[in-house]
Amino acid sequence: MAEVRFVAIGDSFTEGVGDELPDGTVRGWADIAAQGWADASGHSIRYANLAIRGKLAWPIVEQQLEPALALRPTHLSFNGGGNDMLRPNADIEHLADAFTRVLRRCDEEGVQLIVLSGANPSARLPMGRMVQRRGDELSDAVMRRIQDRPDVVRALNWPDTELSRPQYWSEDRLHMNAHGHHRVAARVLHALGYEPPSEWWAPAHHPVAGPSGYAYYREFVAPWIRRRVTGTSSGDGRTAKYGGWVERTPR
Repeated sequence: MAEVRFVAIGDSFTEGVGDELPDGTVRGWADIAAQGWADASGHSIRYANLAIRGKLAWPIVEQQLEPALALRPTHLSFNGGGNDMLRPNADIEHLADAFTRVLRRCDEEGVQLIVLSGANPSARLPMGRMVQRRGDELSDAVMRRIQDRPDVVRALNWPDTELSRPQYWSEDRLHMNAHGHHRVAARVLHALGYEPPSEWWAPAHHPVAGPSGYAYYREFVAPWIRRRVTGTSSGDGRTAKYGGWVERTPR
């Protein structure tokens, strides 16, 4: 089997926010999928993750794509647009153009692209209807751009109604918890032609619900508004957790 070199680019969805480990670091679907890929194939793979929380779609492309390609990967995953959809006047076609740019550069470098759509948090979010509408539009726009490309690996999470249920989400309602990240990792492995562990598809138990009402707005919505007003990002000052290759060996 040829060596697999898998690099992931994106925002908090790909960094793994919401799937916090006891030591305070984040794991997430890409980490889980990388290990699952090694386990399922029976071969070690090399893995890097350049994703940084809070990034908009085009800054992901402009800041992460070329460093990712410089690693000479065999596979590159891309997801973006979730942060853009929460902002006024989001240009959906311009966001979808970011996927076109990534595909073109992957073609030029001989890299297989893995496209992911994010999970759908709209049911429990403020302005949920707007998020739902924009997510539907972005999904449709991206699919039009890759509809004639059967070689592009698709891991489509936005249409997954099961993944929208509360037990897959962290207390902020915007990021998936460990259960959600495992379900996304299962979908990625399945799209790659491997059978993930069955328990990844559904949680064994339901986590405790987070704050509601005013407490939710105070703890999670107000800081988000403050960052928008001040022009800051949750990713400011952060660097990629795996900016170079790490090896994942079969267990």
